[in-house]
Amino acid sequence: MNTKTNDSVTRLEIPGPVSAPRRSTSKPRRNRWPFLIVLLLIAAGTSVYYFRTQGETSTDNIISITVKRGDIERTVTALGNLQPRDYVDVGAQVSGQLTKLHVDIGDTVQTGDLLAEIDPDVLLSRVEASRAQLQAQKAQLAERQAQLELAEKQYERQQRLLDEDATSEDAFQISLATVKTTKAQIAALKAQIEQTESSLKGDEVTLSYTNIYAPISGTVVQLLAKQGQTLNANQVTPIILRIADLSTMTVWTQVSEADVPKLELGMEAYFTILGKSDQRWSGTLRQILPTPEILNNVVLYTALFDVPNPDQELMTQMSAQVFFVIASAHDVVMVPMSALRPVDEKTGRYIATFIGDNNLQTEREVQIGISNRVNAEIISGLSEGERIVDNPPKKEIAAQRRSPFRIF
Repeated sequence: MNTKTNDSVTRLEIPGPVSAPRRSTSKPRRNRWPFLIVLLLIAAGTSVYYFRTQGETSTDNIISITVKRGDIERTVTALGNLQPRDYVDVGAQVSGQLTKLHVDIGDTVQTGDLLAEIDPDVLLSRVEASRAQLQAQKAQLAERQAQLELAEKQYERQQRLLDEDATSEDAFQISLATVKTTKAQIAALKAQIEQTESSLKGDEVTLSYTNIYAPISGTVVQLLAKQGQTLNANQVTPIILRIADLSTMTVWTQVSEADVPKLELGMEAYFTILGKSDQRWSGTLRQILPTPEILNNVVLYTALFDVPNPDQELMTQMSAQVFFVIASAHDVVMVPMSALRPVDEKTGRYIATFIGDNNLQTEREVQIGISNRVNAEIISGLSEGERIVDNPPKKEIAAQRRSPFRIF
C-alpha cells in the first residue's frame, strides 16, 4: 500500500486486479478482385442485352400487328336529317268548316284522290245567285232583240214612206233612233251577260275548292287540321295536310365552314342511321346552299344529296351520320396510324418499327398515300404479311431508356 500526502489530505491507493492483455480483432485481408470482376461481367452482360433490345428488341412486352390489305377513305363527317325530296303542303283556298277528312297520317294517295271537304253552302248560294242573274239577263236580251226586230221593220216602213213623201222627216228620224238605241241596249246586255258568266265561272271554281284533291301521289305525313275545324282563308292559306313522295329522300347536312372548301358537287356521299350503323345509303352531292345558318357562333352550311328509298325504309326527320368521300382506295396495303411516327407529314414520310426474324425490331421509313385518323395507305416500305409494332415509343422516351444505369 502506498501513501501519498498532498497538503493535509492523505490518500491511500489500493491496487486493483490486473487486466489481461487485449487481443487484436482485425481479420486477415482477403483478395476482393474476383468479386469485382464478377460484378463487372454482370454489368457488361446487362448493358449488352439492354442495348441490343433497343431498336432491335424482343417482342415480349410490345403489341405487334400484321400488315394487311383493305379499303381506306378520307372523309368529311357531318350530321344531317332526312326529308322527302318532293312534298306538297295541301291547303284550303276557301273559308268554311272542314266537314270531312277522308285520309289519315300514313295513308297512300294518288293524284286526284279526294282528301277533304269544306262546307259548301255559302259558296253554293253565290253560284245559284249568279246563275239566276244570268238567266234574267238572257231574258232581257231576248226582249231587246224582239224590240230591235220591230224597230227595224218600222224604220224600213218609214223609209219607204219617206221616199213617197207619205211621212214626215221627224217620224223617219225617230224610227232610225229607235233602231240604234235598241242595238246599243242589246250590246250592253251582252256585255253584262259575259260579265255574269265570268263571275259564275269564278263562283263555280271557288265552289269546287270545297272539295280538296291530292295534287301529287305520295304518303300523308302530316295532318295540321281536324275534322270540324273552321278554316279562315281570307289572309293566310290554312294548311290541312302534307303529302310527300317517300320514294326519294334528301339528306339535309350541316357542314362546318372549315370543311365546306373540301366539298365538290358530284362527289360521293353516304350516311348511316341509328339502329343500322352497319348499313350505308349512298348518293352524290347535288347542292350547297349559299346562305349559312349560325348556331352558337358556329357557321354551318347546308349540303344536299338524294338517295333512293324504294322500300320506304327511310323516314322523315331521321338522324343521319354523313360522310363525304374526299379520296378513297380499295384493296391496298395499309396500317394503323398509331403504328407510324412522322418524319415529314407534308411529303408523307413516316417511320415504322419492323419486327424481323428472332423477333428483333428495326426502324423503316415508309411512304404513305391516303390516310385518315385511323389508317394509312402504304405506298412503299412495307409489304402485306409483315409485322410491325403498334404504338411504338416516342424518340425522346427511347432516348431516356438508352442506359440502364442512369439515375436521372
